[in-house]
Amino acid sequence: MLTFIKAQASSLTATLVDYLTTLFCVSFLGIWYVAGSVTGTVVGGCVNFYMGRNWVFNSKEKDIKLQIVKYILVWCGNLLIVTSGVYILTHFFGINYMLSKILVSGLIGTIYNYFMQKQFIFTQ
Repeated sequence: MLTFIKAQASSLTATLVDYLTTLFCVSFLGIWYVAGSVTGTVVGGCVNFYMGRNWVFNSKEKDIKLQIVKYILVWCGNLLIVTSGVYILTHFFGINYMLSKILVSGLIGTIYNYFMQKQFIFTQ
């Protein structure tokens, strides 16, 4: 249970970085919301990997190259799902891009990311 709580804290931190990056890219740099969302997801993913490896799953002794390859595979699935969801909710349903991102990434982060990290990337 402690690992799950730490994973959610890590996810929350990475999500905050993701959202702030997305908001900065779209609102201040004028980047298209989908590109801003992708940029935020990339930056948040880097934060999440670092925290997952070093704090949540305490997996520093394992081969980092293999973990990175596995993380990128899982993360590409996450990126595809989140980006598609943001686009669909924003473009077709008229939901604000940030609300779309919150809805989709919150769901995916809780369901998909935790289990993939625990069972596939940072295996004990």
